[in-house]
Amino acid sequence: MNGKRLACVDLFAGAGGFSLAAANAGLSIIAAVEKNSNACSTYRRNILEALGNAGELYEGDILEISPETLMEAHFAENNGCDVVLGGPPCQGFSVHRINDAGVGDPRNALILRYFEYVATLRPKVFLMENVPGILWPRHKDFLDAFYEQGEISGYDVQPPIVLDARDFGIPQRRKRVFILGVRKDFPFLATWPPVATHGDSKARDMNPALQPWIPASTVFAQPQPDNDENHLHMNHTQELVEVFKSTPLNGGSRRESNRVLPCHDGHSGHADVYGRINPAEPGPTMTTACVNPSKGRFVHPTEHHGITVRQAARFQTFPDWFVFQGGLMAAGEQIGNAVPVQLGEILLRAVVKGIEKGQQEIESRIDNGEAHG
Repeated sequence: MNGKRLACVDLFAGAGGFSLAAANAGLSIIAAVEKNSNACSTYRRNILEALGNAGELYEGDILEISPETLMEAHFAENNGCDVVLGGPPCQGFSVHRINDAGVGDPRNALILRYFEYVATLRPKVFLMENVPGILWPRHKDFLDAFYEQGEISGYDVQPPIVLDARDFGIPQRRKRVFILGVRKDFPFLATWPPVATHGDSKARDMNPALQPWIPASTVFAQPQPDNDENHLHMNHTQELVEVFKSTPLNGGSRRESNRVLPCHDGHSGHADVYGRINPAEPGPTMTTACVNPSKGRFVHPTEHHGITVRQAARFQTFPDWFVFQGGLMAAGEQIGNAVPVQLGEILLRAVVKGIEKGQQEIESRIDNGEAHG
């Protein structure tokens, strides 16, 4: 290898969690595409400015930004793309959508647009992230089409893998699907997926090399950065504050506060809503509503309010220097949509290793006078 950093494109880049992970793993982010204006502001401030990345952000609808535009601008002959990343918007695949909701949702078709970029840029490897709902039978047509396009375009597309972030040292229960594709003419030489590094006591009994899961307490134990723009949480009514005061500390639920809403008449409601985070366990999945206690177990373990933007970002392993733009709710949405930075870095270090070893294999074949292809 000549020491040049591998070239990466991040599609549906959001606030830049996957891009930051890529940079940490040694990749050079050449270009990113994102539609949401608040997420773009966050990306510019942190990835382009604070991180000093020299890549280009394309703000706009990916359906209107052609992959040929990126190809011509950044990947001229002998200057190819190595990796394409991205997590197409997944609302159509969400577990919260019931019955046949999501079937035919145009957002689902964005995974096919993702592959149009892959087919044009011809990276050595692509890595797509999505929610587990993408594997449900009702979405089979979209996934089948994705794999079919992979075969047609000359990619070995690996079976979907479901990874839980807490098994890789992230202080959060978060299951997501990752799909790796490798160009058939390239020898990708790495273990995939990376092996888990953390687990509960049962898993550690089977594999003593595993470390314990990281508890939520680590998120709240860190000192607050000075003058942090993201040190903000929802302003609750005094009535709701009183409810939080009545909710047991360190994992208490709404039901234990004796709060009853009209929607709970006849059933117990969702136990996690207005619940406190248990600091002794990995935190709950950070959703796009992670700063709103009415949407899940997002109340501070001991204080009487929802978690702050900074605390939500820490659950996603964003560094404290990373500042989210657009206000409280916009920041929560960006955080919930992101790939946990440290998990992305673990996955992409494996990808980088596989590409580098593959490139070394190609160079060895050339040195030995063997044809490649």
